[in-house]
Amino acid sequence: MGKLFKYLKKHAGIALVIVCVLFIQAFCDLSLPSYTSDIVNIGIQQNGIDTSVPEQIAKEDLEKLLLLIPQEDTEKVTDAYREGTESDLKTEKDFFVLKDSVKNSEEKIENLTDIMGRPMLLAEGFDQDSKEIEVMKEQITAQLPQGMLPEDADMFDILAVMPQEQREAMVSEMEKQMDNVPDTMLDQAAVLYVKSAYQNLGMDMNRIQTNYILVTGGKMLALAFLGLLASVTVGLLASRTAAAVGRDLRRDVFTKVVGFSSGEFDKFSTASLITRSTNDIQQIQMVMVMMLRMVLYAPIIAIGGIYKVVHTNVSMTWIIGLAVVLIFVIVMILFACAMPKFRILQKLVDRLNLVTREILTGLSVIRAFSTEQYEEKRFDVANRDLTKTNLFVNRAMTFMMPAMMLVMNGVSVLIVWTGAHGIDTGEMQVGDMMAFIQYTIQIIMAFLMICMISIMLPRAAVAADRVDEVITSDTAIHDPKKPEHFDRTGKGVVEFDHVSFRYPGAGKDVLHDIHFTAEPGKTTAIIGSTGSGKSTLVNLIPRFYDVTEGQIRIDGMDIRQVSQHELRDKLGFVPQKGVLFSGTIASNIGYSNPDMSKERIQEAAQIAQAEAFIEEKPKQYDSPISQGGGNVSGGQKQRLSIARAIAKHPDIFIFDDSFSALDYKTDTVLRKALKEKTKDSTVIIVAQRISTILHAEQIIVLDEGEIAGIGTHEELLRTCDAYYQIASSQLSQAELEKAMKTGGKEEDAHE
Repeated sequence: MGKLFKYLKKHAGIALVIVCVLFIQAFCDLSLPSYTSDIVNIGIQQNGIDTSVPEQIAKEDLEKLLLLIPQEDTEKVTDAYREGTESDLKTEKDFFVLKDSVKNSEEKIENLTDIMGRPMLLAEGFDQDSKEIEVMKEQITAQLPQGMLPEDADMFDILAVMPQEQREAMVSEMEKQMDNVPDTMLDQAAVLYVKSAYQNLGMDMNRIQTNYILVTGGKMLALAFLGLLASVTVGLLASRTAAAVGRDLRRDVFTKVVGFSSGEFDKFSTASLITRSTNDIQQIQMVMVMMLRMVLYAPIIAIGGIYKVVHTNVSMTWIIGLAVVLIFVIVMILFACAMPKFRILQKLVDRLNLVTREILTGLSVIRAFSTEQYEEKRFDVANRDLTKTNLFVNRAMTFMMPAMMLVMNGVSVLIVWTGAHGIDTGEMQVGDMMAFIQYTIQIIMAFLMICMISIMLPRAAVAADRVDEVITSDTAIHDPKKPEHFDRTGKGVVEFDHVSFRYPGAGKDVLHDIHFTAEPGKTTAIIGSTGSGKSTLVNLIPRFYDVTEGQIRIDGMDIRQVSQHELRDKLGFVPQKGVLFSGTIASNIGYSNPDMSKERIQEAAQIAQAEAFIEEKPKQYDSPISQGGGNVSGGQKQRLSIARAIAKHPDIFIFDDSFSALDYKTDTVLRKALKEKTKDSTVIIVAQRISTILHAEQIIVLDEGEIAGIGTHEELLRTCDAYYQIASSQLSQAELEKAMKTGGKEEDAHE
């Protein structure tokens, strides 16, 4: 997890913008259930009346209401209203209008609600003319003198003639009986009273209701559109950021791998590096998107949802706690089952890539030995192992969604069941219950998102570790902190000064005490039996490996004191296995310089004896080369590789058994042309064939990593038994005797 955030550190600014946009999205998502509740509670049930204090009230209704309000609060109510005019409302009745200073002050509205709430409930009850009210009227009328009230007197007429103290005492007693009435019932009663007051003034209630629903619905549409815009913005920014992280990781991995020495390639297999550069980074990129969209959003929506729920109905918060516990139990069970499989999944992908790569690259050998069935079984085993693991993980994950839906639907049923009792007792409204369900689902979905990402994180964490292992791996070959430079007048003298080398972790040296000098204008050949260390020796010159002991100097400068780029710029290296790149013949020959002239390319091809087969092709130098040079023969591939080195015009040529695929005639002509071209350069040739190195000025014979002899062909035949054994296996007895005689005569003449 820490490595994932480390990769995101470079894009902290965009991540901060995403968090800000997520807050906007959360605000929109959390506001919609409240507006849904308002449409149900206020727009439908309360006819669009959203206040518990009448904004307009008839004079007669206000006078009746004041009869139920204590004397000390009467002045507060009357001060809150002013006389209405035709500009306020067209009606024939005298009425009062709530002052703007009171209407715009939540504190004053709350004070008025506290004062007028119970009186409005009583007033609404008195207007119902129920049996209880009739009984009360009869009881009060019996206590009053006859003739004080008309025969059709209502409860308000009775209260008007009662002494103030007696009236307030009676009203106070009635209000005490309402102490256990829930606030929601008081609010609903107040709304009913306000509705009656508006109807008494002749106001159009249908219009009020329609306007409220349209205005609230418009706000919901605006919030939904804003939420949609925020969601799209977050998705776009998250995708771009994750893509940028993936791009940076691929670049860093590629840059690191390009700088690997041969030792690092021995540590990381090619198949594994491909998997890390593609599949692993893709896993990181996918999880990064989900982190930015879900992991950051989930806590915001969860905390906001809990805050809204607490302000909607506290009595049902235990349901959310129960749902969260159930979710965590389900996730922990799935975690315990799937987590071990995540850890081996990437290794199985590596294995499948390795087997696939081996089969595809060795297809001709497989066909030649008729082992197709064996390789099919080997691939099938790797494929089945990966498939089984993936199926197990995916099957485990398929249980999550049904289980979560069961929890969510069960919670919804539980909320409806519990909320229905609250609605029945007047403690809750239908809209509040609907909002509570929506908030609960949002909270559960937030925890579900966190749980889902937590299941994906282990695999991404493994991928991040594997990628980080490549990026942070120590490279054995380093440039010096303060690199020196070769002398520009140097001609390319290569000196091996008592060089020894052993591979990392090996028990003994592969090369031991190698000491010789390769000079410009001369050819230095290296020969020896298989495994004697020939290729290892020339691989030390371009620093594919670094020496264990001793020094390799070029023009007197230790090659470890200059930068790798400057060192390799002096070399023309032709590897044992010719490597071509997809493109054209011209692009492969001119690989060292994309702007290389056509004449220089043609000259190199001519020296490498590649001109003949190139000109036979329809497009000649523009002929395409497939990946790996699959559309040319082995000999043609070697000649193009040699031409690539020649075209570079280096000071030092290194041919690592680069003539093995050439026939004797081509080999002879090529070396003759090469001799003329490289007369001022140092040439080092590794060869298996004696014919290739017959005319070398200096031949070094390696035997089990040590120099068994140095000299010319003739000298070594007489002085080096190891060289004689190699020569006798390739040359006839007559050729051997002739060479030895020639060498003896040259020595006599010299003496």
